[in-house]
Amino acid sequence: MVCPSFRGGSSIQGVGLGGLCVLLFELKETGTDVEAEMSPALACLLLFLGGCLGCQHRACRCLGRVFICQESQVLQVPRDIPANTTELRFFLTKMRVIPKGAFAGLVDLEKMLISNTGLRFLPAVHKIHSFQKVLLWLNKNGIQDIENHAFNGTYLDELNLSDNHNLEKLPNEVFQGANGPAVLDISSTKISFLPSHGLELIKKLRARSTYNLKKLPDLSKFRSLIEANFTYPSHCCAFTNWKRQKTELHPICSISQVKQDFEEKSGKKLQRRSAVEDYISNYGARFDLAENEFDYGLCNEVINVACSPKPDAFNPCEDIMGYNILRVLIWFISILAITGNTVVLIILISSQSKLTVPRFLMCNLAFADLCIGIYLLFIASVDIQTKSQYYNYAIDWQTGAGCNAAGFFTVFASELSVYTLTVITLERWHTITYAMQLHRKVRLRHAVIIMIFGWVFAFTVALLPIFGVSSYMKVSICLPMDIETPFAQAYVIFLLVLNVVTFVIICVCYICIYFTVRNHSVVSSSSDANIAKRMAILIFTDFLCMAPISFFAISASLKVPLITVSNSKILLVLFYPINSCANPFLYAIFTKTFRRDFFILLSKFGCCEMQAQIYRTEISSSAHTFHTRNGHCPPASKNNDDAIYSSVPLNHLN
Repeated sequence: MVCPSFRGGSSIQGVGLGGLCVLLFELKETGTDVEAEMSPALACLLLFLGGCLGCQHRACRCLGRVFICQESQVLQVPRDIPANTTELRFFLTKMRVIPKGAFAGLVDLEKMLISNTGLRFLPAVHKIHSFQKVLLWLNKNGIQDIENHAFNGTYLDELNLSDNHNLEKLPNEVFQGANGPAVLDISSTKISFLPSHGLELIKKLRARSTYNLKKLPDLSKFRSLIEANFTYPSHCCAFTNWKRQKTELHPICSISQVKQDFEEKSGKKLQRRSAVEDYISNYGARFDLAENEFDYGLCNEVINVACSPKPDAFNPCEDIMGYNILRVLIWFISILAITGNTVVLIILISSQSKLTVPRFLMCNLAFADLCIGIYLLFIASVDIQTKSQYYNYAIDWQTGAGCNAAGFFTVFASELSVYTLTVITLERWHTITYAMQLHRKVRLRHAVIIMIFGWVFAFTVALLPIFGVSSYMKVSICLPMDIETPFAQAYVIFLLVLNVVTFVIICVCYICIYFTVRNHSVVSSSSDANIAKRMAILIFTDFLCMAPISFFAISASLKVPLITVSNSKILLVLFYPINSCANPFLYAIFTKTFRRDFFILLSKFGCCEMQAQIYRTEISSSAHTFHTRNGHCPPASKNNDDAIYSSVPLNHLN
């Protein structure tokens, strides 16, 4: 009988386990009572099971070649772990630090499981030599720091660092000198960047609930990756169009490529296998003759990475502006909106004319439309910066302050613009309907109170998504498209229905204005047609702006989407800013009063003085005629500017 030996086990008075077995047999042969007590085989078995007596502590034990510590009394790594231990398990201990070289003598180590301990710092646990790959589980600890070159000389199969909630980074050269890991798990950590070295051999990468990991390194570093699990769907977009061949995965393919390169450069054809071997050996490469039957045709196959979670309908794998034509148009439209509304604001504010109700409302409208132009310019700028690599910026952008600011800006501006357009329309209808009742005239103080309410309303509805009612981070264009909760759905539907109601109010008011003017004025058929045409232009631009967006958005808010998010970007660029571009022209630039203020302002800088003088003469003449008919002649500066602006849109094309 041969009694098994256990290297590194205990000894009794310096006698090894094998020697003890021999001693038992000798005692039996001399007629000792050992046989009466136990058989030699049983004695050897007991000694084998007791082979870890020397490594036992109050809380540690051996189970075969597995060393287990599972009590809070363990404060440090035991020094007498058997040399041929294949697996280490440390659970619920209070080890805070692993000394350098603590596992250097464990030549057969295959698994190390350290979980739910007080471990805070991981030094270099290098020189764990093994003919098989080592599996290291260091999860559910309090690890905060890992030393550079921590796994130097280790043949890593899997490294699990999951659930170390305080671990914020992997050093840039943490895997330098290590062979592996093949599997890396950093789930539920605060790691924000992957190291730039040592990713070449990773086949499986797990980073679930790793919310700080928002940017991936250069994809060329993932030479062996075949499976990835991330926190954000946008990361999987990185691998959607990323193709690589098996030459990057299989060494035999690499040798085949070397052979092909040699033949192309030297002009010699390596037909014999021995010639290939000689060539490879000259360059220090390995060649396994067992691979004679390897199918080199497989080297041309394209490898796709199995990635999850998959991108959803709200975040398709595309840039912010999915189409190149939109990328060009959004710049043109945003600059047009910003320029037009900025000019209107400058002219209205700098004019020396009296601040009237129409002028005050025009300033509010121009400011709201200017904000929409700024929003479009902001989106266009981010799109240019993230072009072709949006997957690396999507998380920072959509979950950061930038997208919240853009979303707040556009909802605030959009609601303020619609509200102001409605107030302007109602004010004109009221002014024309009650033109002869001066006591019912809308005063500036009334307009200020009405617009204060509008500003508070627009500010409030724009702020709600930031506080959890819907969300601006759902899509890349930062609009409140989140309808997951009943409150979020009600919020989106409320805004959309409100915009439809305001459009109906505007249409009804303009129709009433048309019939009022027609009934109370002596107008020719041509003049009547011109008035109808001008009102139709205003209604048509409002319809183009609101109808397509409201229709598709309401259907989507009812969870019956008729278009994709990619197609909705067409609405954002081509229809959403129509009013912002058209309003400064229809409500201000095309009016005589605005042109007068514009040329008078330019004349102060020495430009267009003749045009300015013509406008001064015309207005002085019209003011004189108007007031002499009423029996008095006030100063020309107190002209009928209010009446001129109020007549818009009746004379906005004059």
